[in-house]
Amino acid sequence: MDFARSSGVLLHVASLPSRGPIGDLGPAAYEFVEFLAAAKQHVWQVLPLCPTGYGNSPYAGTSAFAGNPNLISLELLADWEWIARERVAKASGGALVDYGAVENEKLPLLREAARNFLDRGPSDPKLAEQWQAFAAFCAAEAHWLNDFAMYAVLRDMHGTGAWTHWPESVRRRETEALKALVAGHGRELAVEQALQFAFSLQWNQLRNAAARSAIRVLGDIAIFVSMDSADVWTHPGIFELDEELRPVHVAGVPPDYFSATGQRWGNPLYRWDVLAELGYSWWVDRVRRSCQLYDIVRLDHFRGFEGYWSIPASEETAVHGEWVKGPGMALFSALEAALGPLPLVAEDLGLITPAVDALRLEAGMPGMKVMQFGFGGKGAHPHLPHRYTRGTVAYTGTHDNDTTQGWWNRAKEQERAAVEAYVGPVADRPVWPLIRAIEVSVAEIAIAPAQDLLELGDEARMNTPAVAGGNWGWRAAQGAWTAEIAERLAALAEVTDRQNDPLAKGDAAQAE
Repeated sequence: MDFARSSGVLLHVASLPSRGPIGDLGPAAYEFVEFLAAAKQHVWQVLPLCPTGYGNSPYAGTSAFAGNPNLISLELLADWEWIARERVAKASGGALVDYGAVENEKLPLLREAARNFLDRGPSDPKLAEQWQAFAAFCAAEAHWLNDFAMYAVLRDMHGTGAWTHWPESVRRRETEALKALVAGHGRELAVEQALQFAFSLQWNQLRNAAARSAIRVLGDIAIFVSMDSADVWTHPGIFELDEELRPVHVAGVPPDYFSATGQRWGNPLYRWDVLAELGYSWWVDRVRRSCQLYDIVRLDHFRGFEGYWSIPASEETAVHGEWVKGPGMALFSALEAALGPLPLVAEDLGLITPAVDALRLEAGMPGMKVMQFGFGGKGAHPHLPHRYTRGTVAYTGTHDNDTTQGWWNRAKEQERAAVEAYVGPVADRPVWPLIRAIEVSVAEIAIAPAQDLLELGDEARMNTPAVAGGNWGWRAAQGAWTAEIAERLAALAEVTDRQNDPLAKGDAAQAE
């Protein structure tokens, strides 16, 4: 799909300077939308909005369909009268996401609010309209919502998301065991459904506010799902599991720029042959759900659809894996047949072969370029703007890179010299020259991480691949989105013809 020439900012919702221990969908999110509008930015890129499991990674969610309850705004719940305002008034935001406080302080308040909503019921005139919407939501999303609610309740009951260690009857989803769960824990199941409804309502309201300024949300699909997820528990037959429901092979990538031993992600691999026999129905449902959440969808690790790194589950690293052919164009043909033309972007970083490029082009998706990667030698030059083609989404850096300032601070002299040969002297402040370089390029969409707009160093890095701890904690400071930054971005958007809705149609929208 072609997109109109536009630009935007990468910022995860959890990184907003909201009140409380984590960024959320409340007032700070609307302030960020206002900043984007003032800056004439028309793309807000977020990381996956799924519930997170061990390690708090949005790329290791407990569901490919559900929203993350931790991102629900307690302030908005108080506005809705789901919870008394004095119960949430004392919450204050910290410099980093405090996942311990999220679990121990915020989540109990969210569940309290959900119970209040359920107790007051549809007869309460103040909640009647929401109850009508809640009933419609539960009916429309039942195909994933009911299973996710059961998974979430069982996770709490057994103190672990490792469902392979649950009692045999629920591990294998025996009918009588699930009936007993519904009969004995209906209240807890309803709470999980109410939280998913609250997330959906708050997210849709925020997206509608963004859309009024033609700001589109670019969301993310992690190609693989976590073993500890409702998806694998509910659909074990579409994954490479043994008779004991444990992975046979797991996902990852071979040794690369990020790690000498590669990355052993540990996700179970798909049985693409089974999925093909089913018409790729699970993937159709997943992409349909993603298109409900986002205006544009980025397919993480796109090269895995052409060929993926299969690692024996017994291996501790990714070194001894092998490449296995993926579903290729058959999947994307099935998606388009079921859903029509899709607003997809391919994350085609890493070891990209001609076959991967050919698949992306046949599927009609823009690819990605990361300017930080472009200064490591001649072989890296495709990441520099003079090599871009129009079908490109260009970045200074991504959530897996250091910030641009942090990268510069650690860069080799050869890389620094290459930067200044390309953009001119930077006086140890390379961020805005690199932002300008991607903006003036022919790339359809140019994206800068929020940390780069603020010229922050490695203390603001979001994620270090292959490092288990210390990730996903960065938060923007209160008042970070200044009028000065907005004016600077707006001027750049105007002079580079990027003040466009990326989903606008027709030559007039391209401003080229």
